[in-house]
This record gives sequence, structure tokens and C-alpha cells, in this order.
Amino acid sequence: MSDPQIDPAGNTQQFRAFAQRKEPEAAPQKRSPAVPIAVVVAVLVVVAIAAYLIL
Repeated sequence: MSDPQIDPAGNTQQFRAFAQRKEPEAAPQKRSPAVPIAVVVAVLVVVAIAAYLIL
């Protein structure tokens, strides 16, 4: 049976491949749509209050 956790230091080529591998980069975080939605809601509230005061 082979061990699933092979020590890369046991073989020079395996160690070099291990040492030179790149970690996957994290995906850039997308902007949350909550901020634009909050702005739209705030504008609607201000317009509703202004319309109420005018009428």
C-alpha cells in the first residue's frame, strides 16, 4: 500500500515540484449589490418625504 501523504523531501524532483508549486489565488471579491440598493432605497425615502411635504 502506498501512503497518500508522500514526503516530497524523499525525492529531489518531487521536492522541487513541491517547493515551486503555486498556491491558487483567491478570486477577487465582487462588490456587494447591497450598497447600491441601500442608496436607491434612501433616495426613494427622501423623494417620498419631499412629495408628502409638497402635497
